[in-house]
Amino acid sequence: MLERDSLKALDEALSVLEQGFSAMPDFKPAPLNPKGREVLLETARRMQDNYPYPHPLYAGQMLKPPHAMARLAYMLALWINPNNHALDGGRASSPLEREAVAAIAAMFGYQEHLGHLSASGTIANLEALWVARHAKPGLVLASSQAHYTHSRMCEVLGMPFKAVPVDSRGRMDLDALEDLLKREQVATVVVTLGNTALGAVDPLHEVIKLRAKYGFRIHVDAAYGGYFKLVDNLGKDARAAYDATHEADSIVVDPHKHGLQPYGCGCVLFKDPSVGRYYKHDSPYTYFTSAELHLGEISLECSRAGAAAVALWATQRLLPMVPGGEFAKGLAAGCDAALSLHAALKQDSRYLPGIDPELDIVVWSLAGSGRKQAGERAQAVFDAAAQRHLHLALLKVPDALAKAWWPKLAADADMTVALRSVLMKPEHREWLPKIREILDASTSQVLAHTVSG
Repeated sequence: MLERDSLKALDEALSVLEQGFSAMPDFKPAPLNPKGREVLLETARRMQDNYPYPHPLYAGQMLKPPHAMARLAYMLALWINPNNHALDGGRASSPLEREAVAAIAAMFGYQEHLGHLSASGTIANLEALWVARHAKPGLVLASSQAHYTHSRMCEVLGMPFKAVPVDSRGRMDLDALEDLLKREQVATVVVTLGNTALGAVDPLHEVIKLRAKYGFRIHVDAAYGGYFKLVDNLGKDARAAYDATHEADSIVVDPHKHGLQPYGCGCVLFKDPSVGRYYKHDSPYTYFTSAELHLGEISLECSRAGAAAVALWATQRLLPMVPGGEFAKGLAAGCDAALSLHAALKQDSRYLPGIDPELDIVVWSLAGSGRKQAGERAQAVFDAAAQRHLHLALLKVPDALAKAWWPKLAADADMTVALRSVLMKPEHREWLPKIREILDASTSQVLAHTVSG
């Protein structure tokens, strides 16, 4: 399951890297402590206590293995351990970060931009909201299915926040949004392209029309779904939303989700480079070797791993972010797998499918007399599938969505437990028959037990 052949290329690359310092006086860093092998093997044994995240039968949470190129480039950079807070600490990795971020900005259609990598999507969203607070103070709106980080970061920043209800497809409800816009002085609307629970895509193109009328800022949280802009098998509404990303004031995307990168690697982009003025600060001791604007002057974070930039740049060099390319085809395969699984669930009376997938996330529960029984059966299938090495996830579906999706279920519980599958690995498409086989066997086991019980 763990690919190791590529380590041969790492040794060769380290030799090339070392040649760059051949003019230096000879210096031999201390080797690994003699007990190091023992400790490393002990570490490996401790790490066995993990779910099999790289395997296609892991289809639960949003955990996608980094590409071999990303792993190798990251490890290569660790021999230098650059810090992209300043050009002094990230002499080579800082330009690589600028190039990698510029490629992401171009993917979203930005002609100009200001942006950088961050430790996570949470920090990237915090930074986007921090800039929004400076540019246009006031109330922030996001859908009730948006990531909880927005309400939390608004609390950190002292910004008022309200959630907008969603429609039956899990997307921001435009009528509810406009009702709030009429009654409140709204400064920023957060539009989610691929919310993490359902994979639903907010109608960015329609929100832009409301901006023309009400004058708010738009921040796009595409931490999970941003890269799907490249795929060719989106539905009409999702396609229209992604085609409008260049109109957003700011965008966040996580390369450590669909960008094939190790954790942590987020990215924040601003359409207007002049927002850099909000970052202005003076450090009396750090920046003596270059007068050029450095990444530390356009980031809330200080020390940042240059290795993350090196890994991202190398991966993008190998797999360019272009429609129809190998990278885009991998994303499209996940969409195909989700649509296929959803279609199969709809044909089986044992299941209660949720919304039609817009990206690569599938949600469904089990048929039952009411929400309570449906949820208990979903939990049991989750456990039974895990025993067969198929790892799914659980989701609590709120009352409003449960009413819309499964109106015949008795409302004997406030929440309905559902199963959720994130088919984000390209291999999920070819493994779908095996996934369905295990799911079928697990469901049959659970229902047989329920009937006999």
